Amino acid sequence: MNTQSSFSTLKHDVLAGTAVFLVALPLCLGIAHASGVDPFAGLLSGIIGGLVVAVLSGSRLSVSGPAAGLVVIVVDGIARLGGFSAFLLAVLLSGVIQFGFGMLKAGRFAAYVPSPVIKGMLAAIGVLLILKQFPIAVGQSATGAAVKSAALATPLGAISPTAVLITLLSLAILAGWETRALRRFAVVRIMPAPLAVVLLGIGATLTLKLVAPSLAPAAEGRVALPSLESFAALQAVLASADFGPQFTQLINPDIWRVAITIAIVASLETLLSLEAVEQIDPERRRAPPDRELKAQGVGNLIAGAIGGLPITSVIVRSSANVHAGGKTRTSAIVHGALLLVSVFALTSVINLIPLACLAAILIFTGFKLAKPSLFTGLARQGFAPFAPFIVTLVGVLVTDLLIGIVLGILCSMLFALYANLRGPIVLAQHGDHYLLSFRKDVSFLGKVPLKHYLQQIPDGATVIVDTTRADFVDHDVRELLDAFVADAPRREITVEVRNQVREQARASRGWSLRRTAAE
Repeated sequence: MNTQSSFSTLKHDVLAGTAVFLVALPLCLGIAHASGVDPFAGLLSGIIGGLVVAVLSGSRLSVSGPAAGLVVIVVDGIARLGGFSAFLLAVLLSGVIQFGFGMLKAGRFAAYVPSPVIKGMLAAIGVLLILKQFPIAVGQSATGAAVKSAALATPLGAISPTAVLITLLSLAILAGWETRALRRFAVVRIMPAPLAVVLLGIGATLTLKLVAPSLAPAAEGRVALPSLESFAALQAVLASADFGPQFTQLINPDIWRVAITIAIVASLETLLSLEAVEQIDPERRRAPPDRELKAQGVGNLIAGAIGGLPITSVIVRSSANVHAGGKTRTSAIVHGALLLVSVFALTSVINLIPLACLAAILIFTGFKLAKPSLFTGLARQGFAPFAPFIVTLVGVLVTDLLIGIVLGILCSMLFALYANLRGPIVLAQHGDHYLLSFRKDVSFLGKVPLKHYLQQIPDGATVIVDTTRADFVDHDVRELLDAFVADAPRREITVEVRNQVREQARASRGWSLRRTAAE
């Protein structure tokens, strides 16, 4: 590659990395707040995703960081384990498990997870995001108490008119930003929607402080990022008890349960994002999934060790990277570097962002994950895909993510089993001639219908057994058919087997059906 081409690529990557940073900053802060942890933990994960995972990843355009899809796991995990430090140990262990997935080349197994189950999982996450962010969107704390600013009493509790107005304006911006009417303006095409929402919030805070201080978002209703003036201050924060894993909990079975849940869900989300990025990449470059799992594992191991949230490859940031013209993984590294700089240089500005803005961003994200068209689209496809979707959705809402996913997979397996049982063997009759057709592969479950059909064949009949469409016939089924053929001469039944299972399979399994019973 010549110098001019290298400079052009670097230029595109720097611009794309800057655009991704502007998208990632509010998302990192919002996801951290939705998870009930220090905003710095969200930024820390974004930094690790850019400066560690991007370097190790085989994907040129994928961007990693904290994901809205893991908020539910973080909230439930912290509650289950009794604190953030114990949860960090689970994050660290999930990284080890993910790295193991990559070493075992488990990336290919994600393709076997049924699509309705994945959609059900994401829809459930969307519903939970909306429910958990609604109190913050109306100016309440996570516990439902109103923040210390002008509040109105309602049947839902005390709410802040300022927070409600900011939330509604933010949602209007997010919903309208991609419409054709607004895309005509250059500023809309250049500026990411989350950044526009954040700027709206900062502007509202500054304006209300000057014009109507009593209506301005109070300190507890805004981001509270610790002020860091040097790397020594950063090291002091990372060395504090709140940003270190609690290794004494290593033998706690709940730690491992949460770790496995994070590893599975984060790996699924990463591989789905990787596949989506490949589809929108102009050059259609394929990234090795197992290498990506190892990179994500290292990222989560580091995040757990120093106080970050779980990390995945995130499609929102990755698509922003593609659309901004990113060429190589340098763009993701630039985004991570800018997040690191923001921790030192933009603290005072970041702390002006109302939490209602971040809640609106997450509510909108939740709506996109659980949009009504997803439900209607799956319903139109039939009961077979819709049932696992609903089972997964309800399972996640009622129990937790891991159990919900397992229930959805079991439901899909039951439908697959039902489809396999449904008519693998068909018996047709014309006079005293019978045609026994194997329409597809026949498992041991086909033994029951086969026995039923063979009992219907009278003495003296002519039977044709057609296995043309079956590449596999279970041993139990073959034994039953062999017994029928062996007994056929006594009953004066003529049996002809047409195109049995393939020669190789027949030889290896020792199928000894005779061409006719008369031989």
